[in-house]
Amino acid sequence: MPTSNEKREEFSQAVKPIKDAIKGALDKEKAELAEIRKEAEGAEYKKLLLADQMIYITTLYMAINSLSVQILEFKNNDALNDARKCIYKVLIYLEEVVSNIVDCPYSDLAPRLEKIANVPVDKRLYLVRKLGLAIKLLTDAFGDNSKWKWSFVEIRGRFAVVAKNMINMKEAAKDYFDPNSPNYEPSVLYVRLIRKLLDQCAMDYRDKYELSSRRVDDMQQAINLLIANRRVSMVLSDSEMSEEIRKKALAWKNKLDADTKSGASK
Repeated sequence: MPTSNEKREEFSQAVKPIKDAIKGALDKEKAELAEIRKEAEGAEYKKLLLADQMIYITTLYMAINSLSVQILEFKNNDALNDARKCIYKVLIYLEEVVSNIVDCPYSDLAPRLEKIANVPVDKRLYLVRKLGLAIKLLTDAFGDNSKWKWSFVEIRGRFAVVAKNMINMKEAAKDYFDPNSPNYEPSVLYVRLIRKLLDQCAMDYRDKYELSSRRVDDMQQAINLLIANRRVSMVLSDSEMSEEIRKKALAWKNKLDADTKSGASK
């Protein structure tokens, strides 16, 4: 049976090419950022590529953790934390492109979306799905009892918001109802994904408020996410769902007001 020293050596050798790949990718990020500082034209497209690059680096850090579990039989918390930091960098790059505004008229996003107009809907969907998968895999790797459990509520919430803001919802709504549109399938999948993400993240923030923080801003964020989801229902002319969400948001607002008055919130 291999000794602990032998296992550590095996692990060290196994992760060396992964660490080299990480270094190369981070060096590439630095070079790209330097180019953006020199030439702002097309920065939005470059930041989308940087976000994709950060997702790739996240998977490399998670691969290091997987090898640690396999060879050393324990999690590599340093690698997982580095992966978590990379996810934040992905979110920051995407927020710089399409903003982090939870609920706003779609016309407010139009100037930002014009700057990435050449990115097809299916490519945006692919990027969003990759990020969603990376977040899920990282959450699972940390486990249910992680000290970062509630911070992932914020990560998933920010993810839902940038996913929503990355698509031209008025165009997507047209394609959503037009089976002859070349963007029909990706638009349907994208819109369904957004509705699911916003609904789940609203519930996540509600749970965080109820079970952990008791912070007014957490419950308010839950309500804001509901309202953003209602806006999606409205642009799709889904009056039944729109009314259902309106009633839920009002009930949550009334609860928050009651809690605030009773001094239950911080």
